[in-house]
Amino acid sequence: MEFHDRHVVVTGGTGALGSAVVGLLLEAGATCHVPVRDIKDSRRFAHRGHDRVVLSPVPDLTDEAAVAAFYAALPSLWASIHVAGGFAMAPVGDTDKAMLQQQLDTNLISSFLCCRAAVQTIGQGGGRIVNVAARPALEWRQGAGMTAYTASKAALAALTVALAQEVAGQGILVNAVAPSIMDTPANRAAMPKADHAAWPKLEEVAATILFLASPANRVSRGAVVPVYGKA
Repeated sequence: MEFHDRHVVVTGGTGALGSAVVGLLLEAGATCHVPVRDIKDSRRFAHRGHDRVVLSPVPDLTDEAAVAAFYAALPSLWASIHVAGGFAMAPVGDTDKAMLQQQLDTNLISSFLCCRAAVQTIGQGGGRIVNVAARPALEWRQGAGMTAYTASKAALAALTVALAQEVAGQGILVNAVAPSIMDTPANRAAMPKADHAAWPKLEEVAATILFLASPANRVSRGAVVPVYGKA
C-alpha cells in the first residue's frame, strides 16, 4: 500500500483510532492533513511535529464554509478519511431533539461536508474516501439504548453507498468501515468486565481503513465493511 507523494486528510486524526490511521499512513509515505479544533489541543498527539503531518485549525467540521476553505487550501488530494464522530447513549425517552441533532451533526453532517469537499478537491486521476460508521449502523437492534447514535451512523452508511455509486465514474472509490467496540483504554475503563480480547484492536481497524484508502484498492466501492474482531 504505497502512499508516497500522496496527500491524505484524516479527520479525528488526533483521537485513538485517528492516531493509529495517521501512524500507518506515515509509515506508508503519506502526507497527512489533520483538521483540529485548536492547535493547542493536539499537544499530546503522538505524531505532532512529524514533517509529513500538517495540523490545520478547523473549529467546527459542521461549518460548511470552514470545511470548504480547509479542503480548497490542500495540495492535490488523494484520499479523505473521516474518523471524527461522537457517541451518546440514552434511551429514546431521554433523547431530546438537541441530542439527536448533536449526533447527526457529529456523525453525519461533518462527514457529508467532508465528502462533498473531497469530491470537489480530488484530482482527475481519482482517489479514495473512507467513512467510519459503526456496528449498529448495520445491525440496528444493537442500537437499542442509543437510538440517536444508531440513526446517525446508519445514515452515514447509506451516504457512503449512495455516494460511491454517484462518483464511481470519476475514479473515486467510496467505502466505510463499521467497527464494533474497539480495544481502547477508555472502553476498557468503561466496561472492565467485558471480554477485551474479543474487541478489534485499533491497528487492525486502521489497517482495513488504509487498504480501502490505498491505490491497492482498485475495485471495492460502496462497501460498509464490518470490523468486529471476535466480538
